[in-house]
Amino acid sequence: MQNSTLGAFCSSRCIEMKFKNKLYPVILAPAFIPEMNIICQKNDGISLGAACTLTRSTTVIQQVVAELQDYQTEVLKAILEQLQWFAGQQIRNVATLGGNIMTASPISDLNPVYMAAGCKLHVASKDGTRLLKMDENFFRGYRKTALEPHEILLSIEIPYTRKGEYVAAYKQATRRDDDIAIVNCGMKVYFKDGTNVVDELKLSYGGMAAITVMPKKTCQRLIGREWNENLLLEACMQLAEEMTLSSSTPGGKVEFRRTLAVSFFFKFYLAVLKKLSQNINNHNNVHEVISTRYTSATEPFCKDPSSGVQFFQAVPPGQYHEDLVGRPIMHLSAERHTTGEAIYCDDIPHFENELYLAVVTSTKAHAKIIAIDAEEALKMPGVICFISAKDVPGSNATGHTVYDETVFAEDLVTCVGHIIGAIVADTQPHAQQAAKSVKITYEELKPIITIQDAIENQSFYQPIYKLEDGDVQRGFEEADEIIEGEIYIGGQEHFYLETQCTIAVPREDGEMELFVSTQDAAGTQTLVAKALGVPANRIICRVKRIGGGFGGKESRSTLLSTVVAVAAHKTHCPIRCMLDRDEDMLITGGRHPCLGHYKVGFLMNGKVVSVDVTYYSNAGNSKDFSMSVMQRMLFHMDGTYKIANIRGTGYACKTNLPSNTAFRGFGVPQGMMLAECWINDVSLKCGLLAEAVRRMNLYSEGDLTPFGMKQENITLQRCWEECVIKSNYHDRRKQIEEFNRQHRWKKRGMAIIPTQYGIGFTVSFMNQAGALVHIYKDGSVLLTHGGTEMGQGLHTKMVQVASRVLQIPTEKIFVSETSTTTVPNASPTAASSGSDLNGMAVYNACQILSQRLEPFKQVNPKGTWEDWIAAAYFERVSLSATGFYKIPDIGYNFEKKEGQPYSYFTYGVACSEVEIDCLTGDHKNLRTDIVMDLGNSLNPAIDIGQIEGAFVQGLGLFTLEELQYSPHGSLYTRGPGMYKIPAAGDIPTEFNVYLLRDSPNNKAIYSSKAVGEPPLFLSASVFFAIKDAITFARAESGIKGSFRLDSPATPERIRLACADEFTTLVCI
Repeated sequence: MQNSTLGAFCSSRCIEMKFKNKLYPVILAPAFIPEMNIICQKNDGISLGAACTLTRSTTVIQQVVAELQDYQTEVLKAILEQLQWFAGQQIRNVATLGGNIMTASPISDLNPVYMAAGCKLHVASKDGTRLLKMDENFFRGYRKTALEPHEILLSIEIPYTRKGEYVAAYKQATRRDDDIAIVNCGMKVYFKDGTNVVDELKLSYGGMAAITVMPKKTCQRLIGREWNENLLLEACMQLAEEMTLSSSTPGGKVEFRRTLAVSFFFKFYLAVLKKLSQNINNHNNVHEVISTRYTSATEPFCKDPSSGVQFFQAVPPGQYHEDLVGRPIMHLSAERHTTGEAIYCDDIPHFENELYLAVVTSTKAHAKIIAIDAEEALKMPGVICFISAKDVPGSNATGHTVYDETVFAEDLVTCVGHIIGAIVADTQPHAQQAAKSVKITYEELKPIITIQDAIENQSFYQPIYKLEDGDVQRGFEEADEIIEGEIYIGGQEHFYLETQCTIAVPREDGEMELFVSTQDAAGTQTLVAKALGVPANRIICRVKRIGGGFGGKESRSTLLSTVVAVAAHKTHCPIRCMLDRDEDMLITGGRHPCLGHYKVGFLMNGKVVSVDVTYYSNAGNSKDFSMSVMQRMLFHMDGTYKIANIRGTGYACKTNLPSNTAFRGFGVPQGMMLAECWINDVSLKCGLLAEAVRRMNLYSEGDLTPFGMKQENITLQRCWEECVIKSNYHDRRKQIEEFNRQHRWKKRGMAIIPTQYGIGFTVSFMNQAGALVHIYKDGSVLLTHGGTEMGQGLHTKMVQVASRVLQIPTEKIFVSETSTTTVPNASPTAASSGSDLNGMAVYNACQILSQRLEPFKQVNPKGTWEDWIAAAYFERVSLSATGFYKIPDIGYNFEKKEGQPYSYFTYGVACSEVEIDCLTGDHKNLRTDIVMDLGNSLNPAIDIGQIEGAFVQGLGLFTLEELQYSPHGSLYTRGPGMYKIPAAGDIPTEFNVYLLRDSPNNKAIYSSKAVGEPPLFLSASVFFAIKDAITFARAESGIKGSFRLDSPATPERIRLACADEFTTLVCI
């Protein structure tokens, strides 16, 4: 059929339609054709229909393996090993064997196994059927096979293995669960009967070329050779020579991929040697026995299910049973979250005459706009209009700290993803298709993309910040030793589950109602009013809940809200837009990448006496919050350590990337990461345990920070000691050292890392909050406050606070939404201060109401809540109250170096243990113990959930998530296919969380402490545990001392840092 395509599940076709602008009007799905679902077991193999799903195939192969003799199952077991890590269960339920082959992906997990095993394919056409062998000639080019255009794949024949034949498959990806391969392979060797002499050898690799390739020269040279160390050496040398990649190879990671090709063969060599020694142990042909130190290299990757315990302090004896403050109650929306009944922005039913908007964005990082041609787009079905800068009725200038951004780019684009215009159409598909047809003519200018580019061009936002305490130069003169170093800390995508979304509904008299997924309703109101040229009182911004924010919806949500509002104003119709994941990642920016340099002076006992650090952050194409982020980096440049002489300098680099913005931690993880790097290096130089050096330099009660804040009620050392005990640190350290003595290619490492996080906005005016509480005649309470609920349980905690003050059950209290009509001028829900600020505002409002009700309680002490409300109503007493709170004595002036940026610190310590595979760079998070000081927790269940969630998000930052850009500023890692966040398998196998007991905080609501951001940095304990394991691995090669390991500690960085004979071979 003309213009049709064939595919059972068509996931690759969907990608082509979305990202390559291809159209397939007709898709033929052969999933239920009987001939393509046949399963036939023969004496020499099994035939599986091309339309068999991977899940069904797995079940069938497992059954066959159970029935056959063990030696016959080598190929089948290799296929099962790959299927275990193939995509996710939902994909395996619908993806097919045939689809995977015919997609001809160069990184298919199964094709290398098929090729090594010599599988055969039955293909059919109108002319009949034929048999094709999957060999080096099957793949003819990128995404091309030996099948003719008119042929279809019917089935695949998988052979059983013979005696003396061994097969294995390997895969390395960024993440173990549900990830595409960086390199994978299938390997088969057949020996002459009863010997260790190679009769046949087939190696097949994916990820090493545009097609699945077989290194024929290597295989040929090894035929007739004995399976011993001489063969291994020649094989590795030949593979290193034959499996080459150019420096410009798509996907990069050239050295890593070449190293994997050799390392995989080494694993195969050991696995086969082990089996040979078992199967023909009585023959004299086999002269070698595998060393016990090497056996772990032959073991397949596996991880036990996660488990853990959560410890917290019970409420005091005698606390009233309906007083839920301090009790671990469930998130009020938890059931709706898990059942899918919770309403998010895009779930709101469509309005009458509603239209859909799709943005038109720049494809150039830095260019002048010469022309915009929307003529073709306007002729497409369903298109209403094209919106651009000339349609903005108010000001096109926008921004949160300064107006250095635009609603629509006019004459100049400064990043890929810069919004130039928008298409409004009747449906989302029509709008998105038309948006791709808008033609932009550019005159390109030289872009600045990286931090290195910015340094070379001196492209920095002003001012350049400096913070200093003591005499740094004198400190260096007094030091026994001075070391210097650098680390690059990569950025991070917010990857909230709900992408940016806005619905704008125009009303009469210039009014507009906005439904927005934002952390800053008031900020949205302000900037939309500015763009429309109306007073803020005409704009209503409403937020029911948002599906995750992490800082990404504090300022960047207005990029979309202002555009949608302008479109609604022009069309006089409701407008809806929810960004697709790839659009969201392209447009909105994320965590600031950071390059840090340090110079450290210290005594040989481990005491640090002088530090000079410099930070360079990649701010992007606007200031946004980058200057405040840099300030926080400098505020935390000391980590948790008292340094007598310290100086920090911070540069926010102006580049042509989408503006980076607030992200959970707000510069603190970057600031503290550098501190932990130099502490780690000091310990190595002194020959001391890093744990001892960290403990020696910790802050104590009464110490002053570099910005003059006094450490009061500090529990850092309590957290440290308790973490050491709870984690059984010292005994496990000895066990790790013994494990590493016994294993050459698997190493374990351990690290204990402290954190202190300053709480509050560093500018004083933002440290305020409001609340509005209504009591209705039936006694029910409607609670509103300025904070937004983004899954963190803020509304739940506010209900607990109100319940205690009003002395009523939580069931009587309801929080509907956050709205600018109820609480004006609210600060963003950010800086971990949501509960501190809004909790006190709610407390204030409820106290006012409680005082008004007190006379009626005294008159009728045995009355019910409803009786008192009714009495107050009839006495015309107001049952509505506003509450307000501002944090006292907070705010820092960087120019004058005056003030106090924080209200208090939240402290914590984490101890983590990992195991790395030195040959592949894989790592397993074995155990983590966290001790956190949260004062008197308002809700231990929610707070521990926040600790665990922040820790896992930090795992992504420090070990997984890697943003990759082209030299021209285009984001490669756009979507979950290329950008990997932590999965269930990345959670530590044993994960224990302890809340510190008896540590009330007198500076926050009910003696609690903030929790949202402080735990994130504790996941650096995993990073430094990995670094510890790498140190053991390097020692095996005779390499000692400090080394640079940039963040995240990806498999590539781990593998290449484990310098050995294979990395040396590849680098020759």
